[in-house]
Amino acid sequence: MNRLTLTASLLALLTATPALAQTSPSVGVSGATAPTTQGGANAVALLRDPKDPARSVIAASAKLGGLELYGLDGQRIAAIPGGEVYAADTREDGPRALLAVLDRQAGRLRLFGRDYASGETTAIDARPLLLGYSGEGICLHRSARDGALYAFAMGREGQLDQWLLYATADGKIDGRVIRTLRLSSEAKYCVADDASGALYVAQKAIGIWRYDADPEAEPVPTIVDINRLGHIAGEVGGLAVINGGKGSDYLVAANADAGDYNVYDRGAGDRFLGAFKVQANGAAAIAGPSGLFGVRAPVGPGLSGGALLIADDRKAGANSKIISWKDIASALNLSPGQDAPTTPPSKVALVHPSMETEPVGHDGDAADDPAIWVHPTDPARSAIIATDKKGGLLVYDLSGKRLQYLADGKMNNVDLRGGFKLGGRTVTLVAASDRTHKAIALYTLDPETRQLTSVAEGVEATGLSDPYGLCMYRDRKGGTFVFISDPDGLVRQWKLTATPAGKVAAQAVRDLKFDTQTEGCVADDEIGALYVAEEDVALWRLGADAKAGQVRKAVVRIADNAALKDDLEGVGLYAQADGKGYLVVSSQGNNSYAVFRREDGNAYVGGFAVAANGDNGVDGISETDGLDVTSASLGAGLEAGAFVAQDGRNISPPEHQNFKLVPWSAIAAKLKL
Repeated sequence: MNRLTLTASLLALLTATPALAQTSPSVGVSGATAPTTQGGANAVALLRDPKDPARSVIAASAKLGGLELYGLDGQRIAAIPGGEVYAADTREDGPRALLAVLDRQAGRLRLFGRDYASGETTAIDARPLLLGYSGEGICLHRSARDGALYAFAMGREGQLDQWLLYATADGKIDGRVIRTLRLSSEAKYCVADDASGALYVAQKAIGIWRYDADPEAEPVPTIVDINRLGHIAGEVGGLAVINGGKGSDYLVAANADAGDYNVYDRGAGDRFLGAFKVQANGAAAIAGPSGLFGVRAPVGPGLSGGALLIADDRKAGANSKIISWKDIASALNLSPGQDAPTTPPSKVALVHPSMETEPVGHDGDAADDPAIWVHPTDPARSAIIATDKKGGLLVYDLSGKRLQYLADGKMNNVDLRGGFKLGGRTVTLVAASDRTHKAIALYTLDPETRQLTSVAEGVEATGLSDPYGLCMYRDRKGGTFVFISDPDGLVRQWKLTATPAGKVAAQAVRDLKFDTQTEGCVADDEIGALYVAEEDVALWRLGADAKAGQVRKAVVRIADNAALKDDLEGVGLYAQADGKGYLVVSSQGNNSYAVFRREDGNAYVGGFAVAANGDNGVDGISETDGLDVTSASLGAGLEAGAFVAQDGRNISPPEHQNFKLVPWSAIAAKLKL
């Protein structure tokens, strides 16, 4: 978290005026479970039956006694061995409730499924999901964007691991760590809101943070409340979300040392609304809050407006308490909200990568732009040429293995064209924007060895302040051109020609000027069109020929399409016969890709995002700079071509940036292309 963000958050906390009086109103207990058999209560969750809420079940931890299940009347109905259970959370999972618990003794996640119809509870983890540490807390998140299920596990040393949980062929659940965050100290409680994708974490002795639960999101936390300086007296004893829809969406935190339960308005930047106490006969009804669980939907008799469950880890008679959410809302003069607020379905299609390349050699923001080369006779031997803008060019095979690395300079963007006549041969010419020498780097690619060889006639200086974006164009007469942009909005066009010495020279033939920075571009050789992404403004279409002038037309403006969020970065062309096909543009600000028709005025088709693939362990793609796409067959599984993009946050495992591949057939199926 940067210092300015933290300072602004603290100022907001310290200057915020609570909406309610400082005296905390009291609410009573609506119900309680029987005491745990082995003492201790440090987690509680409600397995709500959506068809018959009165048949819902309370799952509570019993430390070394594992899990205990109770009816809404508080009577124990079953016990499930689960090691030393220390935390629990649940989500609906089709005909069953999925229950995830943290077993501290074994240092693992355990997964159970409770069938709503039969009431049978069984272990459903496909294998032991080992944490590598004993663990302190756990919470689940179901993504509204793609339905993916995640578990967040926390440890004593500040560990915060995000697991992707996914179904196996036999109906069990497996998992992989896809993101690792680090806190400065222990965290024990967390809760995630499925509708908004917000993750709240209570860090010991510090306060409550909010993260984006999307594994591809930037891992920058926002402070919600802070110990001593805010509305927290000491350590937080549990977190819960009560989502009653717009205007009634709340976060509840157990302010244990003060004996209060803080309520925050999630629709107003988590603004503190006030606090309440849980009392019976004028005394605290809960001695040791040690885990919360909230539900807004009707639960059963007397709980038509939902409930807040609190694990009470008292020294004697530890159990779980049930408090009516309607009673809490009434005491604080809050809107109780809707029973089942709707979440608008995501309009972004989700696909999964089938391959990722080996990481680039430099850390930080290094990988940038790929180009797909199609082998003329053996599609499976095609290759991906890519840039490491801190060092050079790379060549990968279709399994992601690095075949070559050329440390020739800070190469930003790359493109290629076949059919170039050089030294009596027809070659594939590769061009890259060389920021080290402010030049055009030029190579040929050997189809047998798949190795690059420099063919530039010396340093082909660009005269640009910083050669940035690049794309190539081959006109109908066989002329080959390259476009390179700089951060000042200038795009310069060169014609590439062979020299008698078997080298390639470049001659500037046109300048195009944009108001702001451009980078991504692609040329459609067949129709003579050039597409340029002005990062914060629009995708433009111009003539690609040198004599076409400055006339341009906006394919789409960011301000006019809610699916786009700046920066617009990589641009690729999926060219089919008869002028058909698609343009693909990376919408970097929301980790998605917009698709437009190649024909019919470049009409918008839809968008897609690339999410983690649980089967092969390849994580999703985020913060994409460059991309490429081809309609040519690349062999088995890629008969309809492929999409390749730079991954700006290579999180699973955390490594240097790389490039990931998605079969075009998967994109076409999701977008009905």
